[in-house]
Amino acid sequence: MPASNRMNHLARCGMASVLTSLLLLQSATVYAEDQAKPNVVLVLCDDLGYGDVQCLNPERGKIATPNIDQFASQGMTFTDAHSGSSVCTPTRYGIMTGRYSWRTKLQNGVVQAYSPSLIKEDRVTIAGFLQTQGYHTAAIGKWHLNMQYIAPDGNSIEKSKDPPAVGAKIPDGPVARGFDYFHGFHHSRDMKAVIENDQIIEHDEVVNMLPRLAEKSVEYIKSRKGKDQPFFLYVPLSSPHTPIVPTPEWKGKSGLGDYGDFVMQTDDVFGQVVKSLEECGMAENTLVIFASDNGCSRAAKIGKLREQGHYVSANFRGSKSDIWDGGHRIPLIVRWPGKIKESSSQADLICLNDIYATVAEHLGAPIPKNSCEDSVSFLPQLLGRANPSKRTNVIHHSINGHFAYRSEDWKLILARGSGGWSAPNENKSKDMPKAQLYDMSSDPSEQKNLFETDPRAFERLLKLLSADVANGRTTQGPDSSNDVENVDLWKSEDD
Repeated sequence: MPASNRMNHLARCGMASVLTSLLLLQSATVYAEDQAKPNVVLVLCDDLGYGDVQCLNPERGKIATPNIDQFASQGMTFTDAHSGSSVCTPTRYGIMTGRYSWRTKLQNGVVQAYSPSLIKEDRVTIAGFLQTQGYHTAAIGKWHLNMQYIAPDGNSIEKSKDPPAVGAKIPDGPVARGFDYFHGFHHSRDMKAVIENDQIIEHDEVVNMLPRLAEKSVEYIKSRKGKDQPFFLYVPLSSPHTPIVPTPEWKGKSGLGDYGDFVMQTDDVFGQVVKSLEECGMAENTLVIFASDNGCSRAAKIGKLREQGHYVSANFRGSKSDIWDGGHRIPLIVRWPGKIKESSSQADLICLNDIYATVAEHLGAPIPKNSCEDSVSFLPQLLGRANPSKRTNVIHHSINGHFAYRSEDWKLILARGSGGWSAPNENKSKDMPKAQLYDMSSDPSEQKNLFETDPRAFERLLKLLSADVANGRTTQGPDSSNDVENVDLWKSEDD
């Protein structure tokens, strides 16, 4: 990033002054001195909509989520939190690296496996960073960041309809990207292939995966009891993503069909994880983060659920894949007994990319090179303190690669329609304005497009977005660059 651009960028973000830098350094030191190293547990649901959590959507949510609701009463709920994308892989990349995925070769969609990891070998993941801080690290669940499969004869296994063979080795999976232990699967189409560490150990029916993840997560927590070494447990669940397969004991529980039943089972799995921490006497020194990777999928039969009175995105427009908030505004609830105020809420703008910087700030450890270009700590908000460097913007990205830029209450969308699966999509919105602009403070449902009536706001936001994309990072730090030479910023402009 040129020096002139960097200074302008930092000034805009409120981080350029020496005073602010000193405050941040002092703040990190205080946190590190005041707190012992906590365990960190991150439970990430797959395709759980903001409105699927009962306490977040009390008037238009009809699915019971008692465990998540109780957890919210014990911690802090973020009401303006967003995933790094409206689909799976990009969000997971952002959590692992603190960097937007569109800075890589993945400019739209998700990865399909049978290819090298999307996370380059020299990029330090949050797990790898925590290993350097003395943590034992484990991931139990869905990876979905690409991996290769190597047969016992040493040849690469090519993609096919059948799951990769038992015994196949994985040279670039989670244990090659900072995790000491992994048990799970790559993504939903490969869910039958159960992976442990760097090898496929068995094939199993997909209905058994969610119970398996619950069992393994509880088993891991119990294995850490009595050990002085802190741990990081990442639990990216398989649910309520397709295949929507509630086990027999959960079928019919919600009265809303299989999706409602699967959400209730997901809530129960989360409850098992939290309960195991309490039973092992670990709750007091464990930071637990609950979130979803994006909005609810249309595979849940959103229209039918709405007819039954359940709105998967609450009052927000759109759902998984979309550039509207229903695609990427997600539940984010954090508990840390004695540190985070119970039954509290926080309306600051947050992105899941920020988890990495938040953990690093608490530990008082420097951000590793090749990480956290787009990660802003929200530790001060968690602890009820002022945050001089809080996030002021988020870059959103849809499944088809359409960009949006949120800056405080303004949201610019460089797409004519949803940018994803919801109507009207880009193919069916040719007669609509080429961009969208919303005042989220007065129009959170994104109904009144101000693009043609407020050109000054549009131009200001477009300039900020363009700079953040081009600069290779949105935070203070060493010069960085995107992995690709050209990022197609405005795909609808010339349509």
